[in-house]
Amino acid sequence: MLELLSGLAGEFAPLNVFRYITFRTGGALVTSLFVTFLFGPRMIRALRVRQGKGQPIREDGPASHLLTKRGTPTMGGLMILTGLVASTLLWADLANPYVWVILYVTLGFGAIGFYDDFLKVSKATHKGFSGRVRLLVEASIAISAAVVMMRLETPELASALTFPFFKEVVLQLGWAFPLFAAIVIVGSGNAVNLTDGLDGLAIVPVMIAAGSFGVIAYLSGNAVFADYLQIHNVRGTGEVAVVAGAVIGAGLGFLWFNAPPAAIFMGDTGSLALGGMIGAIAVATKHEIVLAIIGGLFVLEAVSVIIQVASFKMTGKRVFKMAPIHHHFEQLGWTEPQVVIRFWIIAFVLALLGLSTLKLR
Repeated sequence: MLELLSGLAGEFAPLNVFRYITFRTGGALVTSLFVTFLFGPRMIRALRVRQGKGQPIREDGPASHLLTKRGTPTMGGLMILTGLVASTLLWADLANPYVWVILYVTLGFGAIGFYDDFLKVSKATHKGFSGRVRLLVEASIAISAAVVMMRLETPELASALTFPFFKEVVLQLGWAFPLFAAIVIVGSGNAVNLTDGLDGLAIVPVMIAAGSFGVIAYLSGNAVFADYLQIHNVRGTGEVAVVAGAVIGAGLGFLWFNAPPAAIFMGDTGSLALGGMIGAIAVATKHEIVLAIIGGLFVLEAVSVIIQVASFKMTGKRVFKMAPIHHHFEQLGWTEPQVVIRFWIIAFVLALLGLSTLKLR
């Protein structure tokens, strides 16, 4: 559709707006929001019928969840992915290879999450399939995506790790870059997955991160803006902003149904897909370190689990009352809305700090 409308712009000047990434990003946002609203209720009803008792609730989690969240269907990520993919195919420049690489990672991680959710629901257990196998499949997807992105970039950036605040400092990783990129993408996917434990907790920080990296992608892909900000110009990544806009729209639509008390959970289907997508965008735009700032909330959640497990295995004692850390605050007496909204604020502040690195060089 984009090629058709752009071709007609010579005969009808107003159609020139379809050539602008900013306009198409807005169009993608609105379209994905509409698609999610349109199909959301039907999908929720279908999942509720097929899943029966809904997502299994962990018995070692907060006791209140056994009462308030039992029977809620999962796999809500299907709603998000439907709006995201439909909107991206409609508004993005499909000749741009970065769009396809990002979709490849998103749908690949989404498929892994879907299979995990399916096993949990069908076997009525909170355990999915083997963690090692899951990580291996995720890593294979991430490495293959990284190799493709290396071939799309200029030789000086193909295997480079850039640093915020330093415009000239670049570390060439060579053959190790795909492994590093895989760590970023897989880590991002699983960190978002760990964050998805309360109604609305994960989706808003995901939208904040997607919006932030949409801005970064647009600026990195524009030679003029990249030169002004003294960031590395990665040609072609500007189109990724359209995908980020689609995520925001789909996320808003999902939040309508996921707001407490949630009518549906995102599940691994959504959290793995969205986390992997954000990680892939960070790799494509050469802002992997900035991801640790913008996605600092996800990092905090993942680190809390690592610390808890390591401490218990080494000393037999727990650092937190419960991990991930959002459950720790629940155990301290914070209500679920207090935890969720305060974590949203943290995510917003961290996003501002991450975006500030674009100018502080």
